Amino acid sequence: MNDMTALPIALFDSGVGGLTVLKALRQCLPHEDLLYLGDTARLPYGTKGPETIVRYTLLAARMLVGRGAKMLVVACNTATAAALPTLQEALAPLPVLGVVEPGARAAAAASRNGEIVVIATEATISGGAYQQAIVRIRPEAQVRGRACTLFVPMAEEGLMHGPLAEGLAHHYLDDIFNPALTAPRPDTLLLGCTHFPLLQTALQNVVGPQVHIVDSAATTAACVSERLAQTNLLRPADRPGTSHFMTTDNRARFVRTGSLFLGERLHNADVELVDL
Repeated sequence: MNDMTALPIALFDSGVGGLTVLKALRQCLPHEDLLYLGDTARLPYGTKGPETIVRYTLLAARMLVGRGAKMLVVACNTATAAALPTLQEALAPLPVLGVVEPGARAAAAASRNGEIVVIATEATISGGAYQQAIVRIRPEAQVRGRACTLFVPMAEEGLMHGPLAEGLAHHYLDDIFNPALTAPRPDTLLLGCTHFPLLQTALQNVVGPQVHIVDSAATTAACVSERLAQTNLLRPADRPGTSHFMTTDNRARFVRTGSLFLGERLHNADVELVDL
């Protein structure tokens, strides 16, 4: 094992949503060490301007790289959309992957009729990163974006199921998925925010079983595995991987909400409070 393969994969998000990517990485790459930072002091990124998002993301990325990492995964759709090219240039030759391209590829492949809906934060939708990426891959696709800002606090409060979650999904999506009979009906829904997989059951109940839901967290994990294999950076399968968590504010809230996203109990001792 060389020095690079032994280093962890670093993940960054504005909060705890990126833990859905970490969970997918654990399943896909169980022998890799993972280093996670949630910049909860500056949450949410989704309502901030692009220059601010880039500045915050660079701060977080440089801190993670300073801890030692063989790859950086931007496990935040908003940060990926606003800052990925800047990060790739600033951190070269370190591999830097985002969540937009893997999700776009999966959605383009999943859709039968080319009618695709992307739901995400306001910043991700207004920036058009997913819409542009899907059309590059599948030029004939018709892509509609919908900002679903309130899904983020819903997920963080653990309100993922039942009438409240489904009522909010109806509010955001009924005009798209239940249009006039003459309108084309989308057959694919891309979850363009790492918080949204927690609401997948409620969303499926609202859009119907005929709509394919694409989770960018799972597709990102597959892309990370592929890139590590291509660059000979996969860690040998000699022991289970470890996970180290960091947050920039309110460790107790990170522990509480992070436990929901991971599906396992975190404790205060598991999470390091850091300052950027």
